[in-house]
Amino acid sequence: MTITQRPRPLCPSDCACSVRPSVLSFSPSLCPIARDPDCSETPRIAPQIRVMSDKGGEKASVVRKEASPAAQANQNKGAPCAPCCHKVAMAVPPAYSDLGKAAKDIFGKGYGFGIVKLDLKTKAQSGVEFTTSGSSNTDTGKATGNMETKYKVKKLGLSFNQKWNTDNTLTTEVSMEDQLAKGLKLALDTSFVPNTGKTSAKLKTGYKRDFINLGCDLDFDMAGPTVHAAAVLGYEGWLAGYQMAFDTAKSKLSQNNFALGYKAGDFQLHTNVNDGTEFGGSIYHKVNCHLETAINLAWTAGSNNTRFGIGAKYQLDKDASLSAKVNNASLIGVGYTQALRPGVKLTLSALINGKNFNAGGHKVGMGFELEA
Repeated sequence: MTITQRPRPLCPSDCACSVRPSVLSFSPSLCPIARDPDCSETPRIAPQIRVMSDKGGEKASVVRKEASPAAQANQNKGAPCAPCCHKVAMAVPPAYSDLGKAAKDIFGKGYGFGIVKLDLKTKAQSGVEFTTSGSSNTDTGKATGNMETKYKVKKLGLSFNQKWNTDNTLTTEVSMEDQLAKGLKLALDTSFVPNTGKTSAKLKTGYKRDFINLGCDLDFDMAGPTVHAAAVLGYEGWLAGYQMAFDTAKSKLSQNNFALGYKAGDFQLHTNVNDGTEFGGSIYHKVNCHLETAINLAWTAGSNNTRFGIGAKYQLDKDASLSAKVNNASLIGVGYTQALRPGVKLTLSALINGKNFNAGGHKVGMGFELEA
């Protein structure tokens, strides 16, 4: 491995914008300071540390600077945010289950139709985290709850996670990460139901590095274990993933999924095929720092039923956001989230049936999140 250092012009106006240029270069036409004729500041020369690996890959990083007064004034005038210096590193692709997650969050987060829910998160001085949640279904009146504790031993890379729910199921997970090898995670997940005496265990392994994310789980069963495996490859924004499940008792594949995607900062595209019969796709676009939009599409072979949805999230201010979504079944969902004070968040949501607006059957939901 060789390390070379060379100067590179950096813009002193580097601002904290979420949009990043894709190249490490200085462009006077993009720099708010260089474009301001009244600005006396000039780009500085700062060192760039570039590490070359034996395989030809490279990692580069530079130190970000605070925006100068001239740059801040220019940004307030509406000048486009185009930082000239930023940090670039090879990205680890997401796990298969997280492909298309940005679009899923637009459709899933900020809603709780037909449910009244309370979440409480606390952390002890010893480092133990407690999470308690309870919910009540407004249609059936059934109440459910669960409690979770987490504890981490950072020196050993160990994590202990215990869960209990009102179905009287006890779950314990012990995991170890980045100890045997960088990027390797091992976990043992067990569950026990005292009422029936039923037990289950799952051995989980995961490995993630630049360009690759692998996972393999072994689900133990009395009839025979089931092997779950997944792999995601990523290169220059392109993602390709495969997921399978093999039932050793029946000696056949019980799951066979494939996915392709592209991720480029404020834009994400994801497509997937499940078992050769279910086809789906999603598009996510962050229009600006306030507005996020998403589209999803799903279709099943042998059926004319195509599912289509559009969703959006608008950040009203740093404490409030508004979410909305609609699908081809004329179901309209609206959600409002407000941070009442630090550690206290309120979520209100409603689901409206557009086809039978006057017939009723609409659902409302409310959620409280408390954190201390």
